[in-house]
Amino acid sequence: MMLSYPLILEEDGDTLLVTSPDFPELTTFGEDREEALARAVDALEEAVAARMHSRLDIPSPSTGSVYATLPTLTAVKVMLYQGMRDRGVGKAELARRLGWHLPQVDRVLNVQHSSRLEQMDSALGAIGLRLDVTTHEVPSATPAVAEDTPLYP
Repeated sequence: MMLSYPLILEEDGDTLLVTSPDFPELTTFGEDREEALARAVDALEEAVAARMHSRLDIPSPSTGSVYATLPTLTAVKVMLYQGMRDRGVGKAELARRLGWHLPQVDRVLNVQHSSRLEQMDSALGAIGLRLDVTTHEVPSATPAVAEDTPLYP
């Protein structure tokens, strides 16, 4: 499942201001639509990382007409993080279940770290989740940002 969050684009002088109803802290801009949307993906990833660092919930995507999609690995890390929160599993307990050291758990939860897919699959399995991988046809828009493309099932 891809996590696609709605964006709001507003003209702000000579630039486009980008915000998100799901992440009030997300604010970025661009000189044109393409640049604003490209920056929105980075801003979204940073907002997610900040919430994870502050131990806050990551909201489920709402609806809109323009979306930013989290990179696949970041989306899987969000699913692991939120799954741990929903099940009351802390980092120490996840490390125990996996036979890992705490720094390994910290890395699979760090959106800046390039974790391997098998590590993510193992971590999800340790909290009772299974990672399923599928493909879907996408519109011709850029892969990270699309119009009228909601959360993929």
